[in-house]
Amino acid sequence: MSQRHTRAPSGLLAAPALLWLVALFLVPLALIVGLSFFTNGAFGELERPLTLENYARFLGFGSFGWEPLYPIILARSLLLAAMTMLLCLLFGLPLAFWISSLPPRWKTFALTLVVIPLWTNLLVRTYAWQLLLAKDGFLAHAASALGFVNAGEPLYPSLFAVCIGLVCDYLPFLVLPLYASVEKMDWTLAEAARDLGASGAKVFRHAILPQITPGLAAGLTLVFVPATGQFVIPDLLGGAKTVLLGNVIQQQFGASQNWPFGSAVATVAMLVVLLALWLNARVTRRKEQEL
Repeated sequence: MSQRHTRAPSGLLAAPALLWLVALFLVPLALIVGLSFFTNGAFGELERPLTLENYARFLGFGSFGWEPLYPIILARSLLLAAMTMLLCLLFGLPLAFWISSLPPRWKTFALTLVVIPLWTNLLVRTYAWQLLLAKDGFLAHAASALGFVNAGEPLYPSLFAVCIGLVCDYLPFLVLPLYASVEKMDWTLAEAARDLGASGAKVFRHAILPQITPGLAAGLTLVFVPATGQFVIPDLLGGAKTVLLGNVIQQQFGASQNWPFGSAVATVAMLVVLLALWLNARVTRRKEQEL
């Protein structure tokens, strides 16, 4: 009897969270997938018959043959998300180790500085980068002096500006979980490896990397997933030069009023993200088994 009484409240406590998940995640997800099979009417209304034409269009198959427009946009989105992830790793890895090496009274201050940008609205941060990358900004003058751009030429709209905006916005999402793993490290393993004559690269690979893999995998996932569907930063800092999946989805649900095709693009984007998460979980599980 005591076991029944202890199990029942736990199930009841989980019920609101399950209802919230079903109502705000599973139901909208099912609607998006269902809409992707409808036909778009002349005035944006949903019509039958159900069809796979929206997916065929996204894959490049149309009335005039194969056109790789949307596959190129998909590849560009994945490459830009991967580039953002690698740049965040390049800057975030030494930053996390540096913060962990600070005295305790300075760690909180350093972490606060990392999180402070998230206290500002994304649009405000993106507009701020427009000012910093404008032709009269000091960054444009510095780039002109180094010969990267012509004199009086702004640094945006460009792919470079999009990368800067994405890295600055998602860097905290990698630093925080990575820092949590670094804080729990057993440094005696690294010291033992050095005492046995291992080089710095081997110490990092065999003694440090396996210990920070969980935080590193979580941080890379938190960067890659939202960067794949980002549309505000590419729209404001990239202009028409950088069209990503997020821009296509926003346009189809907005100006184009083609909800079935927008739903198909969103469904494909979710499948790609799920595939990336599955690969990440598989690699992380293999690393844990090796330990």
